[in-house]
Order: sequence, then C-alpha cells, then structure tokens
Amino acid sequence: MKTKANPNLFAALRAAFPADLDGVAVETDNGLFYSWRDLDRASAMIANLLDALGLEEGARIAVQVEKSVEAMMLYLATLRAGYVFLPLNTAYQSAEIEYFIGNAEPAVVVCTSRNASWVGPIANAAGTRHVFTLDDDRTGTLLEVAAQCRDRHAVAHKNADDLAAILYTSGTTGRSKGAMLTHGNLLSNAEVLKDYWGWTKGDVLIHALPIFHVHGLFVALHGALLNGSKMIWLSKFDPKRVVEKLPEATVFMGVPTLYVRLLAEPGLTGEAVRNMRLFVAGSAPLLIETFDEWRERTGHTILERYGMSETVMLASNPYTPAQGERRGGTVGFALPGVQLRVRDDSGRDCTTDEIGNIEVSGPNVFVGYWRMPEKTKEEFTADGFFKTGDVGKIDGRGYITIVGRSKDLIISGGYNVYPAEIEGYINELPGVAESAVVGVPHPDFGEVGVAIVIAKTGGALDAEAIVADLKSKLANFKIPKRCFVVNELPRNTMGKVQKALLREQHKGLFA
Repeated sequence: MKTKANPNLFAALRAAFPADLDGVAVETDNGLFYSWRDLDRASAMIANLLDALGLEEGARIAVQVEKSVEAMMLYLATLRAGYVFLPLNTAYQSAEIEYFIGNAEPAVVVCTSRNASWVGPIANAAGTRHVFTLDDDRTGTLLEVAAQCRDRHAVAHKNADDLAAILYTSGTTGRSKGAMLTHGNLLSNAEVLKDYWGWTKGDVLIHALPIFHVHGLFVALHGALLNGSKMIWLSKFDPKRVVEKLPEATVFMGVPTLYVRLLAEPGLTGEAVRNMRLFVAGSAPLLIETFDEWRERTGHTILERYGMSETVMLASNPYTPAQGERRGGTVGFALPGVQLRVRDDSGRDCTTDEIGNIEVSGPNVFVGYWRMPEKTKEEFTADGFFKTGDVGKIDGRGYITIVGRSKDLIISGGYNVYPAEIEGYINELPGVAESAVVGVPHPDFGEVGVAIVIAKTGGALDAEAIVADLKSKLANFKIPKRCFVVNELPRNTMGKVQKALLREQHKGLFA
C-alpha cells in the first residue's frame, strides 16, 4: 500500500532539493556559500530544538530578526517541526511588538541581540516561555542551543488545512489583523507559480527582498526552493550589487521602488541582463513610465502580478506570449485555480470595464483572521469569496486593472500603511484635537503619508515634534514624510473629513 504524501509544506520543499546535496543552494553578499545539505541539517537541528521545548500543538514562533540565511533556516525549521511561523517587520517598535505578542501569544520569540533588552520583557509579560536571539552574523542563543541538537529530523505530519503561518496585516480601522495561512494555501500557490512563471532547471534567483512578508518569504523563497534553484542572497537591496550579479542570475523579483533605483544605475544594460529570464514586480503599483523605460533599457518586459497577505498571489501577467502580452498598468489574469470577480456595492457582477470591488476565492485564500471570527465573517461573502478591499475592473480580454483601494490604504515602497493606525497615535499626543493622514505621490516610494493635524483650542503644536514622536513608536515606513498643523480639516455635510480633497491639495508636494 502506497504511503500518502505528507501535506506539510516543508516536505514538498525538501523533496525538491537537488539530488546533489553538496551543490550551492545560497550564495550570500558577504562571500558565504551554503549547500542544500547545510539547509537540511541546520533546519533539522533547529526543528529538534523546538521539539525539545515541549510546545503545544499549533504553537506560534514569533520572529523579528534581520535577514539572514539562518533566519530562513528558522522559518524552514518551524514548518518542519509543524509549528506556526509569525514573521514581524524589523522596523516595528515597542508599542507594535507589544500588541503582536499580546495578540498572538507565541510560545517562542526570536529577536536580535540588540533588541533583546526590550523585546524580552514584553514577551515575558505576555507569558512567552522561550526567548532566543539570532543575529545576521551567525551568532545568537538560538544557534548556540541548536548546535547541541541532532542534525536529522523526521518532518512533522501536518494536514493541508493546518496553520503554517500568521501574517499581521494592519487594519484600516484599529489594530492589525493576523491572516492565518495554511500549509495547503502556501503550497498550492507555490506550485501554481512554479508552472505559470516557467521555473526551469538551472534558474538562479537574486533574492533582494525582506523575508518578513509575502513577496520575499513566500513568492521568492518558495519559488526558488520548490524548483531546487540557487539563490544569490542579498541581506539588503543594493542596486550596484544587483546589477553586478545580474549576469549570474535568471530571475529577479522586486517592488517598483527597486526597479526605479536600478534604472538609476549606468551599469544596467542589455549586456548585464543577457542571461535573465524573468523580472517580476509587485506589492505596489508600477508606474507605466518605469515599465516602459525598463523595456527600452534592457529589452525585458517586467511581469506585474497581484497578491496580498490574505491570499498570497491572485493574478499575474502572462509569462509566455502564447498566454498573451504583458500589459503595463494591469496585473494580468487570475491565476489558475483562482476565481476573481468584480462586483458593485449591491453585490451585482460588474460588466466589462466597469469599476467595482474585487473579490476572490481559491485554494490560496486564507482561512480567516487570528482570533477575530466576526471580522473574518465580515470580510467574506455568503458564497465564500474574500473581499480584498481593492477596487478594479476587468477588460474584454480578461486583464485585471487595480484602479484604487477602498479604505484609504497607502502603499509606500511596497509596504502597506493604514492611515487609521497612524492617526490613532497622533490623536493621543498632548494638544492634538484631530488628525488626518493621506497618501500622496512620491517619485521613489510610489506613495508616502502626509499628516494634517488640528490643535486643541488655545493650544500650539510643532509639526516636526509630532513626526519625531511617531518615530519612537512606529516603523519608519509608516512615518508621514510631512506634517502640517492647520486650523480645520475639509468636511462634507455629514461632518466626515474629505480625504480626497486633502490628497488633491498635497499631491504636488514631492513632484
């Protein structure tokens, strides 16, 4: 009788490792080389460490560390041992970390040595039993303890609907929500992208993205691992370094900001990209000027795709000409297995080119928000489609165009910034009566936040002091690039702040 395959995502990734385990799996920007055997052994040792802690089923492993191959190994080990990975942006400050740890109640927290003095007490206060450190120079207590563990580990058996990861996505109102993604969600999406994007033997990926969100952790990393492909691993994006390594690679993934910065490099030429097969862009809208300039300069057409924390990838421009052309300003077609529709506010299906709300269904769509059953119910339709919160249209040939975002989301440098969260912090400051944060165009980041603040009667506020205070509480990408103190905010007849007017007033700030 044939043994049924283990639906654990790690089992599929491990099965895709090349037969020659001593080949190079990862080459780093500081001259280190990791073999596939290294990935297997190290993930086994860390998985054995986690198993030795006696954690409960479904325990969360919260991780806020700098990008490193060891951090990737920790992710793989968490999957391998059957626990739930919870990546946290390295820019998050104490107020944010306190909320995430309090909400997720992780059994294990891993942070950098430099942050241990404040992350540790927050974790302990929330009841976390185990706090480890991990730094990007291959040091930290996690590796010290793991070094004592066996380097063989039987992969934990998980069902396709068991949780693999929780990704916090900021709420448009109030606090962040934890999107729960299963082994089945992640594996199904990785397998679809492997086929749709033509991953092939010999592909080499330049991995220049962070590994605390969907793009770098799931799309790029799973793509390379599931194809048994070598990664050229950059701890931080450096346009000169990327251009230097392009001749050795075939695949690059980036947010639009990275493409803008690469175009500023004189070394970006047709010769530099002679071996490249695919350039993928996502996480934010790609300006048509960038799309066109890239094609003129390199001869390559960037492939834009569409995804989010709750769904991983939903849609993509075609890879092969047989599927269609890559159209700038669109995100292509719904991926195989994904049902995508556009509906108006009454629930009526929109006609061709009619703008409405984008809703999706498929094996990649998350199972709900962590400990928020009511919010989960609210975000799904009666027939099981997830309401993305994005507004768009579908043309006669099936190309999807995102035309805006409901609820005022700002996407800055590929990161989601929710005005309600920033306004909450500003409104708590002494002397503040009210605030409004809006997104305005920016040549480098795509969009940035601008804060408009009203002082309490008889009070005085310093715009620079407001920004300085926010910097001590929030991740840098959330900080408004400009702050203005005004006497009043524009309102409609119902008294609601008219953010569209504010955006219009300030749209030329960074032009």
